[in-house]
Amino acid sequence: MSFDPTLLKTALFIDGTWRPAASAATFEVENPATHEVIAHVADGGPEDARLAIEAAGRAQPAWAASAPRHRADILRRAYELVLKNTDALAAIMTAEMGKPLAEAKGEVAYGAEFLRWFSEEAVRVGGDQTSTVDGNNRIMVTKEPVGPCVLVTPWNFPLAMGARKIAPAVAAGCTMVFKPAELTPLTSLALVEIFRVAGLPAGVLNVVTTARAATVVEPWMSSGIARKVSFTGSTAVGKVLLEQAARNVMRSSMELGGNAPFIVLPDADLERAVDGALKAKMRNMGEACTAANRFFVHRTLAGDFAEKLAKRMSDLRVGNGAVDGTDVGPLIGQAGLDKVESLVSDAVKKGARVLTGGRRVEGPGYFFEPTVLVDVPEDAELMGTEIFGPVAAISSFDGEDEVIRRANDTPWGLVGYVFTQDVDKAMRFSAALEVGMVGLNTGLVSNPAAPFGGIKQSGLGREGGKIGIEEFLEYKYTAIPVQ
Repeated sequence: MSFDPTLLKTALFIDGTWRPAASAATFEVENPATHEVIAHVADGGPEDARLAIEAAGRAQPAWAASAPRHRADILRRAYELVLKNTDALAAIMTAEMGKPLAEAKGEVAYGAEFLRWFSEEAVRVGGDQTSTVDGNNRIMVTKEPVGPCVLVTPWNFPLAMGARKIAPAVAAGCTMVFKPAELTPLTSLALVEIFRVAGLPAGVLNVVTTARAATVVEPWMSSGIARKVSFTGSTAVGKVLLEQAARNVMRSSMELGGNAPFIVLPDADLERAVDGALKAKMRNMGEACTAANRFFVHRTLAGDFAEKLAKRMSDLRVGNGAVDGTDVGPLIGQAGLDKVESLVSDAVKKGARVLTGGRRVEGPGYFFEPTVLVDVPEDAELMGTEIFGPVAAISSFDGEDEVIRRANDTPWGLVGYVFTQDVDKAMRFSAALEVGMVGLNTGLVSNPAAPFGGIKQSGLGREGGKIGIEEFLEYKYTAIPVQ
């Protein structure tokens, strides 16, 4: 597959310049649908990490002092450039990550909206002024940039996750060091090039790609220059970064794993529930932290729901995402494919039945059939593990208290889905679910205007919405004596 050479970058970007790794090392980027090596990308190390964080530190004072309108204009230009280059960005994303082109274009549009949203928030950073209760002082509260930020993104949404972190940092006046996922660096590097073209000053955004994350991220965390870390990925890695952040008392935003319950109550609109299930389960081949993981369907609807969902899943076309008509692309790699296959096998051994799918697809590529399992027992491994694949695991329930207990019986709390036509039930379940986000009669909750994030071991902080920029701002109080 050929790409627009102006966006296909394979080098590091430090202090406004594209450059090779100090060691000249590279790593391969593979197309998960074909196993073709599509690029060799610079494999940065500790020296590159040092240069990047020092560049961010030098650029911070001038960038923090820049006019909010200037930062907003850069974000707006980046937004327009992303949309202008939708086809090229989507082609890169599909080649390195596997998602169908139509879905990749949808991610481009979604990611671009973060740039537009935060271009508007950049000029709306406010403050406060009041008096002390004794009347002797005025209290002036201002907001200032946190400072240089460490940004680490996952492979599953390589443009949107970069945009969701870079945009509020730019808007707030923070400089950045950025490590994209080694499996999908090309989309992230293309986004960085768009920011360069949009006029982002040298040193504000510095990117080090690497196949050895710890050799780059750990020096950033221990540098004493970085003041914040924003990470999206596994809970296990998030805990390591939190430990590192504690050493320098760094601000931390963590968007970690999920184990989302999808609850269908007896009065639900069945067709709407099935539509929602397909969206909540199959977005990005199920490789999403917001993916519905455990389907709890009331016993009176369980049979019909499973049958309808199985029919919809079996009709999906599996194949190379670059081919027109493909609905489901490959999983990202061999480890992910092996995990999904193992989880399905374990569930079946423990009593689950396969209504459709259940097998890997032979041939090149990391493909697994869209799968619906019914009668899934509570002790099946996939009930307590983030599947990250196209597998819907359905079990039935009888009472509301029972399903709430089962839904909350997990250390994660990112998102939950509830389908009911009763407003009172909807509000009751929204309050009872131990999650940061709830989808009521919808299978899609992500939106740039909404605060995205979870509770428990699903993370800390929020991305997007009015709250998103606050994660990159510090409050300063100035006492002013009344003369």
